[in-house]
Amino acid sequence: MLTLGTIAFTTPLILLGLVALPIIYWLLRVTPPAPRHIRFPALRILAELTAREETPARTPWWLLALRLFLAGLILLALAGPVLNPAAGLPGGGPIVIAIDNGWAAAGDWPRRQALLDDLMDRAGREQRRVVLVPTAPPPGGEAPGPLQIGRAADARAVADALEAHPWPVDRAAAAERIVALAGRIDGPAQGIWLADGLADGGDRAFTEAMLRLGGLETVLPEPGRLPIVLTPPEIAGDRLIVAAHRATATGDRTMDLRVLSDDGRVLDRREAWFADGDRSVSVTLDLQTAQRNAAGRVIIADQSTAAAVALLDERWRRRPVGIARSGSGHPAQPLLSDVHYLEQALAPYAEIRADDLSALLPSGVAVLLMPDTGTLSAEDRDQLERWTAEGGILVRFAGPLLAANPDTLVPTPIRFGDRALTGALSWTEPMGLAPFTESSPFFGLSIPAEVQVSRQVLADPTIDLPEKTWAALADGTPLITADRRGEGWLVLVHTSARPEWSNLSLTGLFVQMLRRMVALSEGVPGAAEDVALQPIRTLDARGIPGPAPATALPISGGAIGETPVGPTHPPGYYGIDDQGQALNLGPTIPAPDPLADLPAGVSTRGYAGDAEVDLMPPLLAVALGLLLVDLLITLVLRGLLPALRPQRAVATIAAGLVLAAAPGLWPDRALAQDTSADDFALRASTDVWLAYVQTGDSTVDETSRAGLETLAQVLSRRTAVEAAGAIGVDPARDELAFFPLLYWPMTADHPPLSQTARSRINDYLRSGGTILFDTRDHAMSSPLGGGPGGQRLQVLLEGLEIPPLLPVPPDHVLTKAFYLMQDFPGRYAGGPLWVEAEETLIHDGVSSIIIGANDYAAGWAASPDGQPLYPVVPGGERQREMARRFGVNLVMYTLTGNYKADQVHVPAILERLGQ
Repeated sequence: MLTLGTIAFTTPLILLGLVALPIIYWLLRVTPPAPRHIRFPALRILAELTAREETPARTPWWLLALRLFLAGLILLALAGPVLNPAAGLPGGGPIVIAIDNGWAAAGDWPRRQALLDDLMDRAGREQRRVVLVPTAPPPGGEAPGPLQIGRAADARAVADALEAHPWPVDRAAAAERIVALAGRIDGPAQGIWLADGLADGGDRAFTEAMLRLGGLETVLPEPGRLPIVLTPPEIAGDRLIVAAHRATATGDRTMDLRVLSDDGRVLDRREAWFADGDRSVSVTLDLQTAQRNAAGRVIIADQSTAAAVALLDERWRRRPVGIARSGSGHPAQPLLSDVHYLEQALAPYAEIRADDLSALLPSGVAVLLMPDTGTLSAEDRDQLERWTAEGGILVRFAGPLLAANPDTLVPTPIRFGDRALTGALSWTEPMGLAPFTESSPFFGLSIPAEVQVSRQVLADPTIDLPEKTWAALADGTPLITADRRGEGWLVLVHTSARPEWSNLSLTGLFVQMLRRMVALSEGVPGAAEDVALQPIRTLDARGIPGPAPATALPISGGAIGETPVGPTHPPGYYGIDDQGQALNLGPTIPAPDPLADLPAGVSTRGYAGDAEVDLMPPLLAVALGLLLVDLLITLVLRGLLPALRPQRAVATIAAGLVLAAAPGLWPDRALAQDTSADDFALRASTDVWLAYVQTGDSTVDETSRAGLETLAQVLSRRTAVEAAGAIGVDPARDELAFFPLLYWPMTADHPPLSQTARSRINDYLRSGGTILFDTRDHAMSSPLGGGPGGQRLQVLLEGLEIPPLLPVPPDHVLTKAFYLMQDFPGRYAGGPLWVEAEETLIHDGVSSIIIGANDYAAGWAASPDGQPLYPVVPGGERQREMARRFGVNLVMYTLTGNYKADQVHVPAILERLGQ
C-alpha cells in the first residue's frame, strides 16, 4: 500500500501506467480525426459553395486534454485509491476476530458488519490469515466445530453469512474454543473483539483466552447506544405496567413505547424516559378492553432487538364477563352471595359487568356466569340459547333453587333435588376432586387437598356423560359438565359458587378454573404440564416475528415459564393449533450491565470513527461519463450529428461534465417544481406522468412519489403504457389538465383548500380528470370513512362537485380493465372502493371521483433495487401483487375509459374465468 496523506493506493504498481501518458499524447496528436463528409442535395448548390479545407491537421488540444485526463483517471481508479486509510493491523501473525452476535448486537448489527468488512479488507491487503469467532451459540444448540484459520477471502464468505441471533452470547464456550485454537497458531496473533457492550458471566475467561494469543483490541459501542431490556407487563387491575431496564444510569434517555396488534397496527403509543441516575423505568398502560384484547406485543420502537419486545398472550387479555344478578344474586348479605365470590375471583383478569340478564346479553359479553337461579322464563331461555349458539360461553352454577326447579338449559339432564355428602343422616363425608382428564380444559391444574364438596346436583346417567364431564369428584360423580351448543359452550357447575355447598370458591383452583373457562371464549385453553407446545411464531434478533425455524424445539406446557431463551427455544409463541403462549427474552436474562473491568493489556475504542472510503467506484463512474462525452464529441466532429450545432454541442458537453462530476445536482425523474409554468407545461405534456397531490407531510409525499414511480415501472413492464414517472402537484398553483389521474392521500392535518384550488379541481373534474382520494385509515363504512383521513377528506370536499357514490359493483370496468379482480387492496386489504353511482357517456364512462382507504401508494412503493418499502397486511406478497394489479387497472381505466365494457370482450373474459 502506498499512502500519500489522507489517500492511499492498494495497488500502487498500476500508477506506473501514468508513464505511458506522453506516448498516448503523441499518438493522439499525430492521428487526425476522420475527414468530414458533406452531401449536396442538388448540383446548383455546388456553384454557390466556396472551397475550404475541412480536414484538420491534428486533434484539437482540448479534446487531447480530455482524453489524457480520462486515461489518467482510469489508471488512478484501477490503483485502488482509498480515502482516510486506516492504520495497518498490529502485529504480524494471524488476526483473530471475535464478534458478539447475540441479541444485544442486533440493534447495531449493520455497523458491526461494516467494521468487519473493513477488517477483512485490511487483512486481505496485508495477506494476513484470519480466524472468525462468533460468541453466540448456533441455532439448534449443536456444538460448533473447531475454529478454522484461513485466508481473508475465505473468512469473508463466512462473515457475509453471519447474522445476529435472538438469544444471549456464551463467551465461556467461546473461550474454550479459543484455548483449543492456541495450540494451532505459530507465534503471536492479534485479537480484535467486536463487543456488544454488555457484561456476561464468561467475560474474564474470554478476555484471558484472547490475551494468551497475543494482543487484544476491544471495540465497544457508545453508552447511549447500549440496548434496553423490556419485561412483560404486570397486571394491576385495569392497567398493565411494563418495566424497561438499561445498562448505565448516566444521562437522560427517551424511548418510544408502542402497543401493537398481531397484524402490526399501533393500538397505543407512550413516550417514556430514563432520568439521569435511573437504570429502570415503569410505564403504565391504561388500555380499553378492546385494545387490550387485541394487543399482541409491546415494543420499544427505537430499539431493534428481541429484548425490546414483550409478547402478550391470553394471560394479558381481559374478556368481558357478565354476572347475572337474579335469584340468589340479591341476598340480604351481599358479601356472602354468589356474585361477590365470582367478582372477586375474576376482577383482576377480566372486565366484570354485573347486571340483570336482560341488560347483559345486548351489552356484548363474551362469557356469562349465571349463579343459582330458579325456573327461567321461556323468553330468557330462548334468548340464552341463541346467544350461546352464536359463540357465547354460558356457565351456570347449581344451588337450592336449581335443585328444586331443574330445567332443560343444562348440558346434561339433572335429577330433582340435591345430593348431601355430610349431615346427621348421611353415611358419607365431604369429598375431594378427581384428577382432571386430558380432554378437560382444566387438565394440568394442581388440585389442593383441602378442596371439599359437601352438596351437589346429580346428573342422570347417559351414554355421552363421560364425554361431557370436565371435572368429577373422587367417586366419579360429575362436578362440572359441558356441551357444545353451536359456536359456544353451555357449562354447568354442579355445586354453588359460594361456600354454602363447597369450599371450592375459597381456593386458588376456583380462580384458575374460571380463567380457563373465560379463555375458551377465544379458544385458548391453558396448556397442560406434560403437553408439548410446538413453536408457532418466533422473533428474530431484531424483534420481528416470523415463522418458527426448523431448529426450534417444543416446550413442555408446565415448563414454559421457566424455560430460558436459547438456540433451541428462541423467543416467540409456543402452543397447539395456532393458539400459543408467549416465551419472552426479557424475563430469562439478567438486568443489563455494561462491560467493564477489562484485564490489563486490553485496549479499547469505539465503533464510530473515520471509516475508509473506497474511491474506485466514483472515479470509474466519472470516467464512464467522460467517455460518453468523448464519444459525443467524436460524432459531432465527424459530421455524424449534423443537426447538433456547435453551440448546442458545447451546451451538451457542459451538461454532461456537470452530470458526471456532480450527479446529485441533476433533477430526478420527478419534474422540478421550481421551473417556469411554460417549462412545466412542456414537460408534463410530452410524456405520461402519474401525478400525486402534495400534502406538506414529507413522509406521505415521499411515499406517494415512490409508490407512483414503482407503478410506472410496473406499467412499462406489463402494458403498452410508457409512463415517465411521478410528479407532485399543488392544485392551487399547477395546471392539472395534463394528468389523466391524480392520487390524493389524506393526512389528519392536511392544509385547507383555497378558493383557487377548488376552482382548478372542479375544472379538472369537469374536463374528464379522475382523482383517487386515499384516506389511508382503513375505515370505509361510508365514502368518507370514520378515521382521521376520512374526517379530513369530508372537510376538503366542501365546495367540490362530488357526484353520488357507491361501492364498485361486480361488473364495473375497474374489475376487468386489464386484470380480472374483485378486491382492490393496498397496504391494507378489505373495505369497499367508492366510484360514481351512474356511468355517463360524457367522460367515456370514467368515474371522476374514486375513494378508498387502503393506503395504495404504500402498497405499491419499492426502493430503487426493487425491495418493498412497507409491509402489507394481512396478505403478504400476494396482497402486494394484487395491489399493483389494481394500480394497473386504475391507470388503464382512466386512459381507455369503458373500452372493456364493450360486449365484444365478454366471450374472452368468460373463457379466462373458466365459465
